[in-house]
Amino acid sequence: MAKNESLLFLKTLKEDSLEQVYLAKAAAGPTKGVGVVPREIKHPGSGPANSAEVEIQELRTKLEQCKLCAELAKKRNKIVFGSGSLQAKLVFVGEAPGADEDAQGLPFVGRAGQLLTKIIEAMGLTRDQVFICNVLKCRPPENRQPAPKEVENCRPYLKRQLELIKPRVIVALGNHAVRALLQKEEGITGLRGTFQKYEGIPVMCTYHPAYLLRSPGEKRKVWEDMKKVIPLLKDKGE
Repeated sequence: MAKNESLLFLKTLKEDSLEQVYLAKAAAGPTKGVGVVPREIKHPGSGPANSAEVEIQELRTKLEQCKLCAELAKKRNKIVFGSGSLQAKLVFVGEAPGADEDAQGLPFVGRAGQLLTKIIEAMGLTRDQVFICNVLKCRPPENRQPAPKEVENCRPYLKRQLELIKPRVIVALGNHAVRALLQKEEGITGLRGTFQKYEGIPVMCTYHPAYLLRSPGEKRKVWEDMKKVIPLLKDKGE
């Protein structure tokens, strides 16, 4: 990043109340496994796809054909499977796609997504180095909250994504992500800032970026939560 761009980025973080920045060492070469989840498996002759890529694509194909939630299947424009690296150490799980996500088929691309990107970059990472997805893979009409049955129908897809990616840490963004992952009645108010466990994986519970847009004074709390996550992403000896 050029010097002027760095200064502009730091100024933006300060405006968003993210004043402490974790600066990662520059990699010596391309980061292995970084990239958006492929929509198609490589064609013969273009190099072998690894097992996780094949299984992720099979899962995506299955999801594209899913009609368990009749209303969502009928009204969706695109499924929002998720994006990022299949070797990600860190996975962010949100609630459900909005209008922008439904139109593009990508998670967190609206205003809340822009704020999430700033948080990720402040941690010394890029969106291509993490994996981002939602509990629901289809947009609820009028952005209503996910219905319990919809969460139940979609949970196996999320579970399989996490099994294939095998992250070191999961960040649960907001009430619906926390409850879907932990299957607890206690919500984000009581659990925010704490590590819980999902099948042995640490889960940091924190506020959803959409909530931060409505309550900007809470941004500092989320940054405090992310500072707890950063040490768990480092390899031994770093």
